[in-house]
Amino acid sequence: MDNLPTKIKQATAIPSSSWSKRLRSVLWLGAAVLLSQNLAFSSEAAKVVPAPVSDEQVAAGTHSETAVLAGGCFWGVQGVFQHVRGVTNVVSGYSGGSRDTAQYNRVSDGDTGHAESVQITYDPTQVTYGKLLQIFFSVAHDPTELNRQGPDSGTQYRSAVFPANDMQRKVAQAYVAQLDHSKVFSNVVATKVEPLRGFYPAESYHQNFLTRNPSYPYIVINDLPKIDDLKRLFPDMYRAQPVLAKAESY
Repeated sequence: MDNLPTKIKQATAIPSSSWSKRLRSVLWLGAAVLLSQNLAFSSEAAKVVPAPVSDEQVAAGTHSETAVLAGGCFWGVQGVFQHVRGVTNVVSGYSGGSRDTAQYNRVSDGDTGHAESVQITYDPTQVTYGKLLQIFFSVAHDPTELNRQGPDSGTQYRSAVFPANDMQRKVAQAYVAQLDHSKVFSNVVATKVEPLRGFYPAESYHQNFLTRNPSYPYIVINDLPKIDDLKRLFPDMYRAQPVLAKAESY
């Protein structure tokens, strides 16, 4: 590997405990792509989707709420929402399974019930829950993919919304039905609205991964185009300086 570009070698800085079949295969895929100078961008093309007809009614004095969303590898989903105005914190983690299996190596087996997720803390006076969902369905992932996103497959990469309360559940369910009815996607929306049984922060090396590793091949191919799509499709919601996950949150 001595003749590989520096950006490929930098990937070896990731802790050895995080190496999985996905990361190893992505490393070699990235090397081949970059060396051939035919860099391909994410197959998860952004889609212009209508805003939800039903959205939250913001209570007076409310300035902090949380939302938990799953849309494939959490690196890119975290990176997208870190660039959204009104968002104050985004943590990568796991949701859908139990606390004792909320570790990367176990979740990667695909049998824990967990999905790679992000917990978004936001100010609803600046960005509503419905707007977060619109961004989620438009640029953060492809909601028609069943148990996969881009090069990743397995139930841990499923598309899911984990409502924190009854309001979020109603908004999410109505929005999924709205998108399906509108036929904005050529395929049926695979996103499931699942009970929020808990959110468990991921290991520290997964936090702020996109920001810390912008030249990592997986990020370049699959995730940086999402940031560009956010800026292009939601210019009023985009901010250039990302809000990084706070260390006390994970």
